Amino acid sequence: MNEIADRPIKVGVLIEPGVLLMDVVGVQSVLGFSSGVELYHVGKTKELIRAWGDLPLAATTTYAECPLLDVLVAGAMAPQVYSDPQTIAFVQEQAKHDPYFIGICAGALLFGAAGLLQGRRATTNFQCIDRLAEFGCDVVEGGSVVEDGKLFTAGPATGGFEAALLVLSHLRGEHAAKLQELNVEYHPKAVFGVGTAELAGPELAEEVKAFGKGFFSLCVDEAVSKYQPRPDSGRSAAM
Repeated sequence: MNEIADRPIKVGVLIEPGVLLMDVVGVQSVLGFSSGVELYHVGKTKELIRAWGDLPLAATTTYAECPLLDVLVAGAMAPQVYSDPQTIAFVQEQAKHDPYFIGICAGALLFGAAGLLQGRRATTNFQCIDRLAEFGCDVVEGGSVVEDGKLFTAGPATGGFEAALLVLSHLRGEHAAKLQELNVEYHPKAVFGVGTAELAGPELAEEVKAFGKGFFSLCVDEAVSKYQPRPDSGRSAAM
């Protein structure tokens, strides 16, 4: 498949408080290195924010300025972002024009809040996975990329690279995706072999769950507070 061959691909990466760069840098790298891509770092404002780890960062494009996108990317962000009316409205407005959505880690929760997971297959990080069904979706555990139409969700870190490569293969063909896989030399090898809850085993998995429980519970609570199920429980017409 080669959906877009005659015009630039417009890719928007959400830049909001607490954004976890680990989740979005893979998508930004794979698609940003590709020829014929317009990359937008999108936020409510262009004012300086603090990414995760207190890193200063700023969007370059506001929601109001952002064009219709071919790809919209969300990674984990601060809890209040998932219930922010402007952010949710921006996602829903973009959804009307049928872009690809890439939700990495807790970024999938934002798409849940916007009603885009309902009736679809989706995943997230294992610290949120037990509550993902609250958005009306068919939950897939394991953190690997889950593709449902133009919705791509995955766990953190490597998930961003993998989802981006798959989306690129749809937009520009498999060869273009292979070029970028080699260009960024993507060949992850887990140092200790415990990079998934299944590989780590229950004891270590529970320890890590407890480590992030407070933060991720807040994220889910905020997103669920804005989720409004559709009566038909079907898919969005745009997706």
